[in-house]
Amino acid sequence: MGRPLAGVIWAALLLGLWVWGHDAVEGLGGAVPMTGDVAAAGRPPTHPLPRAHRPLPALPSARPRGVVVESVGLAAPVVAGAERGRYGVGGWHCAGARPGASGASVLVGPADGGVLRRLGGVRRGDAVRVFRADGTVAEFTVEDVALVTAERLDARRVYGARARGRAELRLVAGGGPRGARVVVSAYLTGSRRI
Repeated sequence: MGRPLAGVIWAALLLGLWVWGHDAVEGLGGAVPMTGDVAAAGRPPTHPLPRAHRPLPALPSARPRGVVVESVGLAAPVVAGAERGRYGVGGWHCAGARPGASGASVLVGPADGGVLRRLGGVRRGDAVRVFRADGTVAEFTVEDVALVTAERLDARRVYGARARGRAELRLVAGGGPRGARVVVSAYLTGSRRI
């Protein structure tokens, strides 16, 4: 009688875990989490993220010059005035708000497998630094990483701000199968002068 009861308990536990994980990822709007830890899908975060920093001034002299994500060995220049449709030629292209200013800043990377793989390895809590022409470094903390396919793209979620009055950053790289993009979402948690 002990073995059948243990089997029933294990089956109920596994079913409960499956339902819990399934419910947690239902509301992602077509974005599939890519935490670098397959078992993390549907699991609540274990470490709280830092508080958001007050946005930096949106000065014309504060254009981005470079982006660094040390956790995946990414360091690249940001190209000023890249032509529309030619993002990432020799570096990254910036759209939206100035990095560190209120709103969402989008850095679009080259559409190649190397950048796609590197961004796919970024994890929640990783640091992203954007070097600005005004001599400041805007420091961001990653809140999520998602793989978004072209047919399930929610442009507002990918490119728009998620919280009013917060400085946000999106790192976007394409070139995956069926037009898939990796989208790293982060928010400003600090700044310093160099």
